[in-house]
Amino acid sequence: METSVHAEAEMTEQPFDVFARSCPSRETLEHVTGRWGSLTVGALREGPCRFNELRRRVEGVSEKMLSQTLHALERDGIVHREAQPTNPPRVDYELTPLGVEVADRLLSLIHCLEGNMPQVLSARQAYDATRGGL
Repeated sequence: METSVHAEAEMTEQPFDVFARSCPSRETLEHVTGRWGSLTVGALREGPCRFNELRRRVEGVSEKMLSQTLHALERDGIVHREAQPTNPPRVDYELTPLGVEVADRLLSLIHCLEGNMPQVLSARQAYDATRGGL
């Protein structure tokens, strides 16, 4: 017990650096900014959802990928899973306070990109015209 408390204290005192290969923040960043993670976190910012509601909201995600994404985000403390003891069982997912903070920042980026899509599409068209496309 004493060893794990000491190790935990050391972990919280060391600075985290996402650019360092061994930094645990790198894995969390991947969970949040990957395609399904960012869409899931963004969708949950609208409020708690059941699994199938979330799957319908995040078009194109498979059950397996959504399940894996939710497990990773729950493990990182970004998503809370609440199982209701009903028949059939009801499971709701919602953001934790950390998840809300992450979602707000992520949605700022999403809105920035959405608002600047005409520029992006124009840049793509110019690039493709000079380099022959992808």
